[in-house]
Amino acid sequence: MRGQQPPGGAPAGVPGGAPRSRLRAGAAAFTSLAALATTGLVAGPAVAAPSAGPCALPRTAAHHSLGLDTWNGSYPRPTRTLDAVMVFLSFPDSEPLTGPAELAADHFPGTAEFFDRASYGRFRLRTHAQTAWTRMPRDSSAYAIRRDWDAEHRAAYLRDAVRAADDSVDFSRYDVVYLVADPDAPGVDSDATKVVNLEHPLEVDGTEIKRVVTVFERHPPDRNVLAHETGHVFDLPDLYHRPVDGKGDWDTFVGDWDVMGSQFGLAPDLFAWHKWKLGWLDRSQVACVRGPGTRTVSLEPVASAPVAGGTVGTRLAVVRTGEDSVLAIEARAATGNDRDTCTEGVLVYRVRNEAASGDGPVEVVDTHPDTEACWDRSVYPPLADAPLAEGESFTVPGTGVRVEVADRSKAGVWTVRVTGPQAAR
Repeated sequence: MRGQQPPGGAPAGVPGGAPRSRLRAGAAAFTSLAALATTGLVAGPAVAAPSAGPCALPRTAAHHSLGLDTWNGSYPRPTRTLDAVMVFLSFPDSEPLTGPAELAADHFPGTAEFFDRASYGRFRLRTHAQTAWTRMPRDSSAYAIRRDWDAEHRAAYLRDAVRAADDSVDFSRYDVVYLVADPDAPGVDSDATKVVNLEHPLEVDGTEIKRVVTVFERHPPDRNVLAHETGHVFDLPDLYHRPVDGKGDWDTFVGDWDVMGSQFGLAPDLFAWHKWKLGWLDRSQVACVRGPGTRTVSLEPVASAPVAGGTVGTRLAVVRTGEDSVLAIEARAATGNDRDTCTEGVLVYRVRNEAASGDGPVEVVDTHPDTEACWDRSVYPPLADAPLAEGESFTVPGTGVRVEVADRSKAGVWTVRVTGPQAAR
């Protein structure tokens, strides 16, 4: 996945509440998930449910389904320390200009710290970076590396890379594999960074490699790019919208609000729904709003760390809106991974378990549809002011669910009233 903020549009510094102009076209290009995935690998075996209950959507066969009643056993589960190896690949047609240590520092410890904060310390990504280059047998141009990569050339690249590295790497020790190409080699396309899910796992060192993160980033790289790609390793979907003709805005589904939507987002922490799926939130931190009437919920900001010596409080409220859909409600504030957020408040979004990666499994509800914010910084200003502020309320179209923000305490906890005739059964 890749992208950049396009030029033009409203002048820099336009505050929240500015009149909405027409939607911008030509937002940055992103990379779609690699094709080599199969239904069997995607659907995967069911492994112990991380959570259950009437508000937990069931997992479906959709690629990276956001159902979370069971875990897809084809993916490593990030609820413990996982080990990752970074292998640095050079080519006969280019002498590297940057060393492995510098390239490793482009991504770590930053990516590991992102996940440590996002998981409230429940997950540690421990990285083992090789200190020397691994020489590929063919020139970089021989692999025809590009964003929408030909399957035959991609398979040859992976096969050659694993074979070349096998003498110095015991792949059986690692849960995650990053193959990092020399960014200055002439045949390397920086838009080609992605996760490759293998139809037929590579067997090496007595283990099976089911997926690989292929890294072709420039030095220095785009920010949070490896956090996004690593999210796919843990069965999280792409949340951006890729226009059919490649033109138009890519960020219309979720804007700045999750790294799986945009690596450049101002509030890139993972949605609370993602954290519930990954096992970083359990049922005690999720308020399931059921039946008619009004329920009052106290929400701690998604990105805030637990109080020292305390536990994670309620971070998510969920209203079931159908067999395959919910409304999720969470608080976002300028802290942790969201420290650069454009606005603060209570965010509402739809989740669909039948929608595949890239097909809109999450859509943020714009509670201020006639305004936008932060033209100078936001990846998608129309959704930059999507959260409800203190004293505001909004009825979500098509559901009858009303969300009202009563107040925000000095400690930063938001009091939210949720009412709706179509609330979860």
